[in-house]
Formats: sequence, structure tokens, C-alpha cells
Amino acid sequence: MPRKLPPLKSLRVFDAAARNLSFTRAADELFVTQAAVSHQVKALEEFLGVDLFIRKNRALLLTQEGQAYWPTIRKIFEQLSEATERLKMAGTSGALTVSVVPTFAVTWLVPRLNQFSELYPDIDVRLKAEDNLANFIRDDIDIQVHFGTKDDYAAGLHVECLMKEYLVPVCAPELLSGRRRPLDSPEDLRYHTLLHDETTEVWQQWLQLAGVKGINLNHGPIFSHSNLVLQAARYGQGIAIGHSVLAQTDIQMGRLVRPFDIVLPSKYSYDVVCPQSWIDKPKIKAFRDWLVDTVENERARDAFNQSIS
Repeated sequence: MPRKLPPLKSLRVFDAAARNLSFTRAADELFVTQAAVSHQVKALEEFLGVDLFIRKNRALLLTQEGQAYWPTIRKIFEQLSEATERLKMAGTSGALTVSVVPTFAVTWLVPRLNQFSELYPDIDVRLKAEDNLANFIRDDIDIQVHFGTKDDYAAGLHVECLMKEYLVPVCAPELLSGRRRPLDSPEDLRYHTLLHDETTEVWQQWLQLAGVKGINLNHGPIFSHSNLVLQAARYGQGIAIGHSVLAQTDIQMGRLVRPFDIVLPSKYSYDVVCPQSWIDKPKIKAFRDWLVDTVENERARDAFNQSIS
């Protein structure tokens, strides 16, 4: 028959009490009451048939039996902790293939990726830039940051909103008070060049939200990519409707400014996506947790994000 071992909980309490030589400090460490510590120690002593502590009015000492027993228990817990940590880290190594929207990769992810590498040096991140929703099995993708709507996703996928998207007019600082009409109000946009991202629809929606009429949206250059629109705005070529996530760094660095506070919510968001059954895989979980923590930490200290969220 297998040997009967003492309860693990009692051993954990004994270890804490022996290290601290105090039931009170052991209770604080374990987030239990002093009475609970005393009860567990007493139960262990009864199981072993020996006294482990000498209880005095203002002191707690180990008996000879306790002094002989504790180093072995301490070593067992250290080995258990080390073995658990090794097991947890075993899955956080090797390659992690991340599918990501190209603009998000360039403007947000790549500049911050070294932070993840410092936390998880054994994970080799492989970025695959694509706009479409990934076929995770066929394309050997572990996790994706997708720019889309809730209607994009099929059943069986874990989908978590990483960042909501907002649309805001942005321009170079010199346009605020340049040779042309200053941008004192949204109506002044009629005197400036509007930069378009493939379609005039976004400008139309923003102007409607701002209550501005009579602006000809058929003029102004059209760009095939959001980054090109922002690049033209940085060079002072006109006013762009900027995607908040993509424009964030330029605004923080002072390369772009927001002439107006009116914000148009987008139906799109940046979402973390992977098969539902994969979300707890160590590498995937590590990357997902890092993404979420980074976004939350930056939002907490960034006035631009706070003003539009």
C-alpha cells in the first residue's frame, strides 16, 4: 500500500511558520487567519506524532524535530516551484507566427516588438503582413491582429477587441495658422485640400457629424493606403481623416495635430483572433496578454487616447 503523506496544506503552513517563526506573519503571507495557521500546524503535529514548535508568550521556536524536518520540507517546496516554472516555460519557446495588418505592423507593432522579445527571449516572433482574415491551419498562423468588424468572424474563433478605431481630421501643425485660411472651425475646411483614403465616404460622414455642408468632396488627391494619406498630411499637402491608431504616434510626436475635437467612431476595430481551442497555448497566451497589457498601459498615460475613448 502507498504510504500516507501529510496534507500538503499543512506542510505549506508549517513551512511559512518555520521561515517566519511567527504564526501571525505566516498568516499574513498566506492570507489566512492566525487561528487557521495554528490549526494546520496542530493537525500536522498530530499526524506526525511530534511537536514541531515551542510556543512561548512572545516567541515561536522550532523543536529539535521541527529543525530536522523543516529543511527537507523547504527543499521540496523549492523543487516543486522550480519544476512548475520549468513546465510553464516549456511552451513559451520556439516560433510564433503572427498575422497582422500591414499598417498596424508598421505604425504600432514593430516599434514595440522589442518589449515582447525582452520578456520572452525564447519566443521567435514571425510577422506575416496581410489584410484578410487568416486561415490558421492552412497558413500555419498562430494568432492574428485583424482589422475588421464582428461580422467577419466565423464560429470557433476567439475574438477579442484590442483597440477600437476612431476617425479624426489631422494635419501638419503649420496648416493651423498658415497662409491659407486658419482652421478655426470645421467650416474652414472648404478653403483647404482634403486628402482621401480611396473613398470620399469617410469625409462625408465626418462633415455630416460636424454639421458642415457645401464642401465639394470631388476635389483632392486620393490614396490607396491609409499610411500614404498620413504621409501626405505630414508634408502639409492637406487635411486627412486619420485612423486614430495609425495617427497616434505622429500626434504624440507633434508631426500631426488635430484641428478639431469631433471624433467619428468607426465600425472597425483591431481584434486579436485565434482558434478558440488555442487561446491557452503558452506562446499564444503570452503574446495576447502582452498586447492587451501594452494597450491598456499606454491608454492610461496617453491623453490622446483618453480624449477619444
